[in-house]
Amino acid sequence: MGRGISAKLKIAAVAAMSATLAACGASAPPPPPIVAAPPPPPPKIVIPPRPTPPAGAFATMAIPRLTAEGYRQTVNTGISDHQKLWNVRSGLNVAALNCLRPEHAGLVDNYKTILKRHSRQLASTNRALASEYRQKHGRSFRDHQDAYMTRVYNYFALPPVLPEFCNVALDVSHEIAALPAGQLDSYSPTALAKLEQVFENFFSAYEKYRVDLAAWDARYGTPGGSTLEASYGPQASSN
Repeated sequence: MGRGISAKLKIAAVAAMSATLAACGASAPPPPPIVAAPPPPPPKIVIPPRPTPPAGAFATMAIPRLTAEGYRQTVNTGISDHQKLWNVRSGLNVAALNCLRPEHAGLVDNYKTILKRHSRQLASTNRALASEYRQKHGRSFRDHQDAYMTRVYNYFALPPVLPEFCNVALDVSHEIAALPAGQLDSYSPTALAKLEQVFENFFSAYEKYRVDLAAWDARYGTPGGSTLEASYGPQASSN
């Protein structure tokens, strides 16, 4: 009885060992393949809008240049005191004719007051200017004076600047209309500087636009277009 059980146990042990050896001899199943994560998408390039000219100006337009000393070469550069006074009158004339919004209605009345209150000084200034031009240009002085004044009127009527020019011209017209007779000449340089500052602000903004546009084109596109030279700079021979 004991021998039979022992024999069975041995047979079972041998079978278990054989099964173990058989299992060890079989190759293990391969590990599952490693799937690589997809690469992240490239960063999205956001192209900013192409710079546009300030105040709705043309993309290529003429603006007066700066001198080496930093002065803007305009029709109001290097002119006599008589011409400064007359250019102030001309600028207010442009404003009275072109500033037609309701908030600028006072320009016309102020301009009429200026012409009446300062009539003597305006008349004497006009005579002095004619003498200056006659000394420079001889018998053809009137043609030179008329050509210059056309440039002055065109300068003050520059469309992109007109809205802000109207605001400043209205303030200047109030100040001049309140001046006592005989004081227009002393105030004219200040008045002209106020009017001129409006244009300087625009010209500076336009120059910045050109710089920004060149940088944008260099990075995102091809530069194109051309820039016109100023046609309303100072007189060929200043007073």
